[in-house]
Amino acid sequence: MYLQLLTVSDLKISFEDNHVLDGFNLNLESGDIFALLGDSGSGKSSALRFIAGLERAHLGSVALDGNNLSDGGAHSVKPELREIGMVFQDYALFPHMTVFENISFGINQLSKKERIEKVKNLLDLISLSGIEKKYPHQLSGGEQQRVSLARSLATSPKLLLLDEPFSSLDKSNRDQLVKQVREILKNAGVTSILVTHDETEAEVFADKIGIINKKKLLIK
Repeated sequence: MYLQLLTVSDLKISFEDNHVLDGFNLNLESGDIFALLGDSGSGKSSALRFIAGLERAHLGSVALDGNNLSDGGAHSVKPELREIGMVFQDYALFPHMTVFENISFGINQLSKKERIEKVKNLLDLISLSGIEKKYPHQLSGGEQQRVSLARSLATSPKLLLLDEPFSSLDKSNRDQLVKQVREILKNAGVTSILVTHDETEAEVFADKIGIINKKKLLIK
């Protein structure tokens, strides 16, 4: 039996007089891998950033694992306390830090022994064992994106949000990485939302697909 993990209700996002989303609703169960499709400017990244607590909205509520995070378009829980991870298009790795330091950045409250063990397990998960001492510039784009994913998973988030994470890669690397990341998330059992404008990418990556159409979310 799967448990309801995420509920987004009546989300309405406007930029000045332009209503981008109006009546956006989404329910995800624990372990779901969901893709959110939409044209440029359709509001898909804004919806993701509202769920993360990074942007306000005109209206809308978010509940995660039974806890209300946002209501009436405003946030009651800060982004860093939401138990939500994010992976961005540009990897957002710290260039002056090693892979180990990047992945362990959000788990400094753990002992050094626990951090070493956690990073080792995450590098095993993303199939990049033994690169702890390397720096981002020594890695390929696909490797950097997997390290970014590992850093997001280090804090054991209940929900992972991925905002066009594959779009800066060339097609051959992108197709391979989409499959790899899906497998990683399935193995980790992490509920995830991918924002993309690429329908093929969405179909390869996700269990469920939603399309923003006429300001609302339609589930395929």
